Amino acid sequence: MRVVAEEAERNPDFRQRVEIALNLADRTKTQTDESDQRRSSLTANQRSKNRRPPPVIDPVEAARAGENVLRSTLAKLSLDQLRDIVAEYGMDPGKLVLKWKASDRVIDRIVEISMARAQKGDAFRLEAGQSPKSEP
Repeated sequence: MRVVAEEAERNPDFRQRVEIALNLADRTKTQTDESDQRRSSLTANQRSKNRRPPPVIDPVEAARAGENVLRSTLAKLSLDQLRDIVAEYGMDPGKLVLKWKASDRVIDRIVEISMARAQKGDAFRLEAGQSPKSEP
């Protein structure tokens, strides 16, 4: 079998005859055609219909500038844009926030989670100019 496989790699005519003899030619062509169709139906830049559009801001970055900055930025957005942020950044594990109708409630949730994520790990960061405490 190894000799046949090596010859099939070197000789395309031999490979084609082997595929026909083993009835592999139709199967290989069908698999290639199906994968080509799948790739062409959804290009890299398209998003599927059930996906939300990308968010207009990164709430964690805005939260690092301060809660007031984040709230004022979010206040300018529509309810759908707020929902895009919630969906993209995984701020709705219970799948309830996307059903809320009040923008204020959605903003409160985004601020709450964004501030927590922005401050995550601060306990382990040193202030500028401080040295680590030495233990006895």
